[in-house]
Amino acid sequence: MSDRVLGIGVAGLGRAFSLMVPTFTGDPRVKLVAAATRRAEAGAKFAAEFSAVAYATIAELCRDPHVDVVYIATPHQLHLEHAREAAANGKHILVEKPMALSLAHCRAMIEAASAANVHLIVGHSHSFDAPILKVRALIEKGIYGRVRMIQAMNFTDFLYRPCRHEELRNEDGGGVIFSQAAHQIDIVRLLGGGKVQSVRAATGAWDATRPTEGAYSAMLNFEDGAFATATYSGYAHFDSDEFTNWIGELGIAKDSAVYGAARAALAAVKDADTEAAAKSARSYGGRNDMTLDMRDTSRDKVAHQHFGFVLVSCDHADLRPLPGGVMVYGDSEQHLDALAPPVIPRVEVIDELYKAVIFGVAPLHSGVWSLATIEVCLAILQSAKERREVALKYQIGIEA
Repeated sequence: MSDRVLGIGVAGLGRAFSLMVPTFTGDPRVKLVAAATRRAEAGAKFAAEFSAVAYATIAELCRDPHVDVVYIATPHQLHLEHAREAAANGKHILVEKPMALSLAHCRAMIEAASAANVHLIVGHSHSFDAPILKVRALIEKGIYGRVRMIQAMNFTDFLYRPCRHEELRNEDGGGVIFSQAAHQIDIVRLLGGGKVQSVRAATGAWDATRPTEGAYSAMLNFEDGAFATATYSGYAHFDSDEFTNWIGELGIAKDSAVYGAARAALAAVKDADTEAAAKSARSYGGRNDMTLDMRDTSRDKVAHQHFGFVLVSCDHADLRPLPGGVMVYGDSEQHLDALAPPVIPRVEVIDELYKAVIFGVAPLHSGVWSLATIEVCLAILQSAKERREVALKYQIGIEA
């Protein structure tokens, strides 16, 4: 054991940071010591709340001697620039998904971290969720035989949540492929062992007012013969949280009677600048800051986070991760392999980060692992455009 506390410097105080605040503040192994943001109100709040330093630039943040790890939560297209800045200053890197928007950028991030001898971990993705990790552990025990088939499905209102301009442009990482498939594909690869051989996919862009991919369905073939289907829709009709007894993605109970709220709120937005302001308002320090909701960890409101319906078919059981554990449908009986409610949400991210930095344990969600996930995401786009199966080149297994 170690009593060392890692100093966290935050690059970008947006929505992603809001979701991670309960993790950073609840885990004694880390401490928020600095941030960089262009939003003065967010910087002022951060400095006051955490007795920390707020910088105007990420370069200043990365030079802070109290920062051990830079958490990069800036827009997708800036991840390479900011990862290089952190590595150049000897800081370990925790970068939000998606890792980057191209394989070239992923490789450059990996090279920068390797040259500086620092760790690069990509997360949070929902493959960190405790029920997903529990399914993986059951698979590795071998008691249910080999994985044969995986079904993953999620239906949300993602496309109608407030966005910045670039989040509706594919070339800037907009749409569901980079923001949502990065979660789902990471889960499927983890449960299937990692090595996807080929992808055949279709995408949907069905609303001219939201001109980007809002849905996809993909067939993934693994090297060992297993296969998976991954489907996502962000068009705000059916809500797949119905399958989890209305426990939402963040592990918090939601009101099933509230329908169409995202579309209704967006209808009141007059232009792109107003919409961007609405998103900013939901971020840390904004007038509708969601951080307070995330910090309410009442036992009757919080379960484990999830990413829709997932079912893993093995030789002798189907395994279904749920907000309260893993449902096992075996040859002769079914049972819930229960998990205690989380004390700290997303603590699994800190587990992996701390073990890597302090004890030198190679992280699962490394740069090379995450490059392989991005390769699948890009293959979904390519397959849909070219209407053909796409072979993959850079997949790695969990043991790597």
